[in-house]
Amino acid sequence: MRYIDDDLSNKTILITGGAGFIGSNLAFYFQHNHPDAKVVILDSFRSGETFSNGNLKSFGHFKNLLGFEGEMISGDINDKDILLNLEVNYKFDYIFHEAAISDTTVQEQDLMIKTNVNAYKDLLDLAIKHSANMIYASSAATYGNAESPQRVGRESPQNVYGFSKLSMDHLSREYMLDNDISIVGLRYFNVYGPGEYFKNTTASMVLQFGHQLLAGKNPRLFESSDKILRDFIYIEDIVQANIKAMQPQESGIYNVGTGKARSFQDIVDILQSELGTNLTCEYIPNPFIGSYQFHTEADIESTKQALGYEPNFEMEDGIKAYVSEIKRLFKEEVK
Repeated sequence: MRYIDDDLSNKTILITGGAGFIGSNLAFYFQHNHPDAKVVILDSFRSGETFSNGNLKSFGHFKNLLGFEGEMISGDINDKDILLNLEVNYKFDYIFHEAAISDTTVQEQDLMIKTNVNAYKDLLDLAIKHSANMIYASSAATYGNAESPQRVGRESPQNVYGFSKLSMDHLSREYMLDNDISIVGLRYFNVYGPGEYFKNTTASMVLQFGHQLLAGKNPRLFESSDKILRDFIYIEDIVQANIKAMQPQESGIYNVGTGKARSFQDIVDILQSELGTNLTCEYIPNPFIGSYQFHTEADIESTKQALGYEPNFEMEDGIKAYVSEIKRLFKEEVK
């Protein structure tokens, strides 16, 4: 689906983290809907390096870009030489900043702040020099355990990842005051859909439960999973919000969710229906009580007003659209 009617034939678009989940979906949106736009991807791709928690430092994967015909640059947003190259040798009209350390369990606070906050400031400076509109990934992690529905201004991050994203939002507001470009921060809630497989254990529970069921394993849920509710949003609606943020009514920080909280039990039940399975759920104690979000629900009224955003996918619709890809991944990547 095409979300804006603008002619982008003479426009150059930078997507950082373009080999990742959301970045790659954005890249293909432009390729399919605005083929005359010039799209440049910057991604560090994966190298096998890990954090102290054992998870990969980069989830970027070439398979997310199979079929992409634009330009790719392999590089780290912390690399000043890479940023200088972007400044001198290109003229961007839009910057979609998706690159980040997005693993909420990472303990390296120094690297988290350097990558998510300091490098973002450098990219904001690049946007100003190029007069490029900035659209960047913030996060619902800024809210921590804040009461639902989560609204901008009621933040209480519980980890350094959420803190880094909130710091990006503060920095953005400072830049909004003194510059003519538009700056839009999008606080993603629980995103699922094609392109997330290479996030490994940080991929959505929609994908993880889907593969458990296809393997014939009983799905394992925390006790009272019917009462653990999250705002799950399908990737197509994330893309919609990003595209509509290219020309917002006004700069700002906006939630991107469905505005509806659904349970993990719902995920399993819908998947079983779509996959034709009838496996027995196993319920295990939740070891994260005290540090676990039991209810998230995005307040999206300001997002609707400023961006013209309207979620198109209920969970049933999103999972139905995703099932064929879940099956393909299980056959080609898992088995």
